[in-house]
Amino acid sequence: MLNTIGVIGLGVMGSNIALNMASKDEKVAVYNYTRDLTDQLMEKVDGQPIKPYYEVQDFVQSLESPRKIFLMVTAGAAIDSVIASLVPFLESGDIIMDGGNSHYGDTERRYDELKSKGISYLGIGVSGGEVGALEGPSIMPGGDKEAYDKVAPILTKIAAQVDDVPCCVYIGPKGAGHFVKMVHNGIEYADMQLITEAYTFLREKLHLSVSEIADIFETWNQGELKSYLIEITADILRKKDEVTGLPLIDVILDKAGNKGTGKWTSIQAIDNGIPSSIITESLFARYISSLKEERLHAENILAGPEMEQQSLDKDLWIEYTRQALYMGKVCAYAQGFTQYKTSSDLYDWNLPLKDIALIFRGGCIIRAEFLNVISETYNKQSDLANLLIAPYFSEKVKEYQLGLRKVVCEGINSGISFPCLSTSLTYYDGYRTGNSTANLLQAQRDYFGAHTYERKDTPGVYHTDWQ
Repeated sequence: MLNTIGVIGLGVMGSNIALNMASKDEKVAVYNYTRDLTDQLMEKVDGQPIKPYYEVQDFVQSLESPRKIFLMVTAGAAIDSVIASLVPFLESGDIIMDGGNSHYGDTERRYDELKSKGISYLGIGVSGGEVGALEGPSIMPGGDKEAYDKVAPILTKIAAQVDDVPCCVYIGPKGAGHFVKMVHNGIEYADMQLITEAYTFLREKLHLSVSEIADIFETWNQGELKSYLIEITADILRKKDEVTGLPLIDVILDKAGNKGTGKWTSIQAIDNGIPSSIITESLFARYISSLKEERLHAENILAGPEMEQQSLDKDLWIEYTRQALYMGKVCAYAQGFTQYKTSSDLYDWNLPLKDIALIFRGGCIIRAEFLNVISETYNKQSDLANLLIAPYFSEKVKEYQLGLRKVVCEGINSGISFPCLSTSLTYYDGYRTGNSTANLLQAQRDYFGAHTYERKDTPGVYHTDWQ
């Protein structure tokens, strides 16, 4: 009997996706460029319908028609190489799915190249890490709707399920699925950085212990801040180092890595004039964290503020911190969903914003309690310019903006770096300012470059001889 689907790329994510598919009664063919990972996977198989292949041709010929092949391969040249190895053995109507973190532009190029050969190509955003891959991730498919419909029965049953609804929905044409995953990762960068800044304030300004902060995050996770990242932060802060007995967080080197998706999000926003400033600052925060040796050197040279030993009301300032974190998260999601909306209009994708929010509720790294509200908001007003002006969120930020201001000002006055909390406040204040000082910028541009300007009182374009 032929296999119903094939998986190529058997690292942790690919292996877990294959196991997930097999647990849902799919007959799964697996192949990896090197034999060792195939053999490691087969050691985990306990009577599940997974069959290994060690030659590409044998792998392809084992699949029922139209062939459905799911790639979990490192983004970039490796995917092009795998596709090139598959094409000689494929037929018109076969479907390749790329489940990796590919740039949406690469996905569109591959889509066009394969379409000319009669082969369908789907860019599949997958969020949830290795646990999600095994137990049910959030899945963001983009490409031809007809091709998606053929693989939807498999994708929807391996996806996370929330209220018996799969966290998988057709996103849009060509590279739309990978685009949505890319911006998802940008929101993730911002969310993580905001959490670290709240943690820093609680520890360095309120002088709370790691275990006390773990309790606070656990409490926050019972309310409106409930989310996967808040939940795991509490778990992280409770973990002890087996060697020193210290909280493990205190022995982890403060250098953060990244795999490029946050950068892609920022570049796309900059290229298209979309103010995704919080996401971009979270990326820069990772970059400056990598300068560990320079920072240690600068610490002994550069001055900060004189630290005043003032006593703060802990309960009050814990609440201010909660409000600041919530508001920062809302601003970050507002920027991400604005990037979705603006890009959807730009590329004519018709992205289903209410459904995107829903599929982020389960299996996904940025799953959060208020995604239900975001979905309801876009269901009522699909053309909403910005989440901040939606009734629910406008009332929340009206109430919480004072907490964000207090935490940012107190932290900055104490010499604490707040790249994302401060940028959230700047973004909020910039967005709510009806009349800004950009008129001076435009006058400067006209003065030195004759770039012209518009007037408030009269239509048209003007230039002044300033000298």
